[in-house]
Amino acid sequence: MKIVMFYQSLISDWNNGNAHFLRGIISELKSRGHDVKLYEQDGNTCIQNLVLEHGQKAVKEFYSFYPDLSTNFYNPLKLNLDNILKEADLVIAHEANDPEMIARIGEVKSKHKFKVLFHVTNHRVVTDKEAIEKYNLGNVDGVLAFGDVIKNIFLIEGWAKRAWAWHEAADTRMFYPRSKSYEGDLVWIGNYDEERSVELQEFLINPVKELKLKAKVYGVRFPESVIKAFKEAGIEYGGWLPNFKVPDVFAKYRVTVHIPRRPYVQLLPGIPTIRPFEALACGIPLISAPWSDCENLFSPGKDYLVARTGKQMVLHLAAVLNTSINEALSISGLRAINKKHTCFHRVNELEKICEEIGIDRSRISSSRQEIYVAK
Repeated sequence: MKIVMFYQSLISDWNNGNAHFLRGIISELKSRGHDVKLYEQDGNTCIQNLVLEHGQKAVKEFYSFYPDLSTNFYNPLKLNLDNILKEADLVIAHEANDPEMIARIGEVKSKHKFKVLFHVTNHRVVTDKEAIEKYNLGNVDGVLAFGDVIKNIFLIEGWAKRAWAWHEAADTRMFYPRSKSYEGDLVWIGNYDEERSVELQEFLINPVKELKLKAKVYGVRFPESVIKAFKEAGIEYGGWLPNFKVPDVFAKYRVTVHIPRRPYVQLLPGIPTIRPFEALACGIPLISAPWSDCENLFSPGKDYLVARTGKQMVLHLAAVLNTSINEALSISGLRAINKKHTCFHRVNELEKICEEIGIDRSRISSSRQEIYVAK
């Protein structure tokens, strides 16, 4: 297929978790022979912040890790959508695009034969309903939602005629177990958000302080008050970490934790975000703060442990760091990823969706026999 994608950024994962999944999906699509072109708006905030903090060397480093991936920067005032989309089979537009961009794609669609899917990976569906209602999805063929609850909201509200749950997944070309060389006990990789500030204290800072663990945190947007709290608990703060370096960092620590943001816990059950997928794919034992796996993606207690309280987090951390349970968790979690949660699986799902919306089967790859698991 000729696929055109519009996302916030492929190159920069500075406060942009969508780039993680996007890189894996495009890599898998290209491996099957699909012609994929990615467009991101020139001067988007992800790129601006990345270059501001780390310079152009960070952009060059991305290409050294992903030599087969590329992006196209565009100025919305000069973008010739008709020329870009006239030969496309499929257009996937992420919700990071503004409503005007989605409307323009819909207008061009009326003149050509391509199909359009709208990709939703944010909790705005429940926390900012008015923002979602600004999108005119009349010419969109369906919604790719990263969880059943979001899929159902789009259908119930009548925002879309068709929608599918399309969870994020691990890019196993990049995320796989590395040789262990421990430098510490615990690592947490994630960005600051007020929506989990209380949870950070309960499930990360306090347990590390109580157990006197050697720990490190990577991420962006942390206020000085939180960085100070890290320091007081003996936690080293490492700032931004390129996502392609995460597997090597996981190999240096014995355990990691997952601390979901409050809207996902309270309003969007079943959606873990991409961090647990990546951690389990790297074989590091994972302990999660509470979230409801109501879509049965994993086996809690087997693939990872769940800490309902801060005290339980302390007990789980002590068990993982001092008993053989860590090996069982690593094996089970990795097995769960390779069984059903890789970008290979998600592209299989996407190709089936393409058939459902009427793309000619001869345009769709049939190479679905074997999961790519890097060694």
